[in-house]
Amino acid sequence: MKIVVLDGYTLNPGDLDGSALQSLGDVTIHDRTPADKVLERAQMAEILVTNKTVLNASHIQQLPQLKYIGVLATGYNVVDVEAAKQKSIPVTNVPGYSSASVAQLTFALILELCHHVQKHSDSVREGKWSQSKDFCFWDYPLIELAGKTIGIIGMGDIGSQVADISTAFGMNIIGASRTQKGQTHRTNFRWASIEGLLDQSDIVSLHTPLVAETKGLINRSNLQRMKRSAFLINTSRGPLVMDKDLADALNTGVIAGAGIDVLSMEPPSADNPLLSAKNCIITPHIAWATKEARTRLMDVAVKNIAAFLEGKPVNVVNA
Repeated sequence: MKIVVLDGYTLNPGDLDGSALQSLGDVTIHDRTPADKVLERAQMAEILVTNKTVLNASHIQQLPQLKYIGVLATGYNVVDVEAAKQKSIPVTNVPGYSSASVAQLTFALILELCHHVQKHSDSVREGKWSQSKDFCFWDYPLIELAGKTIGIIGMGDIGSQVADISTAFGMNIIGASRTQKGQTHRTNFRWASIEGLLDQSDIVSLHTPLVAETKGLINRSNLQRMKRSAFLINTSRGPLVMDKDLADALNTGVIAGAGIDVLSMEPPSADNPLLSAKNCIITPHIAWATKEARTRLMDVAVKNIAAFLEGKPVNVVNA
């Protein structure tokens, strides 16, 4: 079975064992594939694996050997799943592999906004503490999370883990979700509309999929709903947020800060307004990328292919 991986480098830059995948067939792994090389590299593939390389309807229609598409992620918007379904090609994803890691980075961003750890560390190294007249100093406001309200948009696996951590910090939680799963075990939780959540939250954290209804969810109008002291966190999908609207809101004091791991275009253009926005922490799409999470991703992706080869596909998103 001819297996082609279009963009394997971010999953495995060399620190994971890829032997399990190699055992499944004749495997070719490309670190990256530009758009104009997709058809050439995928032409003879029976199994095609992608992380962020787009497979549109035209690609799928021009790949006569293709029998299966595996996505090396939970989100699968890079594949035209309907076009694949029309050709009876199952598309699989890898759900849940990075939930703990994403929840962890969510709070790393929140805590950085609350304590400015790196900035204070830098100021110590610059000699400010040595020159201080007092035993301590701070250059930025310090914020305690206990008693604050976090609004979580998207209460799936990641959102639920963020809620668990929020509880440990003594926070109140407001949730907004397309499906309202039972939260009766949380005494500090209540549901609200997105509008109500934005109005009342000290921190708004995004954990919702990118679909037509959520694209551009955080825009000028919705940012105006938020408290001037509020923080926005996005470790979900970049296009949930209108970059310029958020930059304008930060620069004019509509909200107090933002912690972002994803942008609408990745890598960003040098003139993306968020790169120079006030009190905006940006990490380069790393929430998913701990070695532990990537190991789980590799394991499940291989199991997905093995299950397909056995005639019992799992994690199919276009059944």
